[in-house]
Amino acid sequence: MRLDVVTIFPEYLDPLRHALLGRAIERGILEVGVHNLRDWAHDVHKSVDDTPFGGGPGMVMKPEVWGPALDDVVALTGPAAADGVLDSALPHVPATVPEQVSAQDRGEDAAAASDGDRRPVLVVPTPGGAPFTQDTAQRWSGEDRLVFACGRYEGIDQRVFDDAAQRYRVEEVSLGDYVLIGGEVAVLVMAEAVVRLIPGVLGNRRSHEEDSFQDGLLEGPAYTKPRVWRDLEVPAVLTSGDHGKVDRWRRDQALLRTARQRPDLIEAARARGDLDRQDLGVLGE
Repeated sequence: MRLDVVTIFPEYLDPLRHALLGRAIERGILEVGVHNLRDWAHDVHKSVDDTPFGGGPGMVMKPEVWGPALDDVVALTGPAAADGVLDSALPHVPATVPEQVSAQDRGEDAAAASDGDRRPVLVVPTPGGAPFTQDTAQRWSGEDRLVFACGRYEGIDQRVFDDAAQRYRVEEVSLGDYVLIGGEVAVLVMAEAVVRLIPGVLGNRRSHEEDSFQDGLLEGPAYTKPRVWRDLEVPAVLTSGDHGKVDRWRRDQALLRTARQRPDLIEAARARGDLDRQDLGVLGE
């Protein structure tokens, strides 16, 4: 997969070089290009914004800067071609990939994710977008390219996205019902959520298959050694060696935590018919 990010603060994206994402870069699973929007501004001040039509507070980012930038990024021409890709922040110990995924399989995954439309996805982080969910991350993890447009101020002129729809599949996405200063933080969140789902990035496929939201529920509590810490003991079932009982306990804990913290998810699971008689019994108790 290749990620491209267009921003006026390229240094903000340095975390993409670290931890699991940096390891994915080092192993050739991921490429990341970060592009400074001001490279497409031609006035002496390299300005990227102007006052809004119709009046009002704030500034709006200009289409004559964003348009050429997205044109070059999709084709990797002009300043976008000169930017290159990020390298990993620190060398990592080479690791074997537990499941080999062929290029053909990755291509089929990408085609399935895009319904055969192979244009890159242009992701626009904005409070007015559709909610970003685990399902969104799963769908994007099968794409070949994601391009993120980081807006600032009062946002980007809407005509930029109307025009970009000729070359991209445009998705306006929101992390939640709040406003950030800019789109860069949202990009870091979404990039981590997506990249960790790409085959070969995590060492153990079950690590993401058992995550919160993968089955519509929150993940239950986790424990490690020592068995007793500050007079608090690990639940006995986890040391019983009975895998059936452990799986049932984890399911029960996920149900109970979800019921306490996100009852809306329980109602959604009930409506989908995802809860069996034993699940409903646990919730009833």
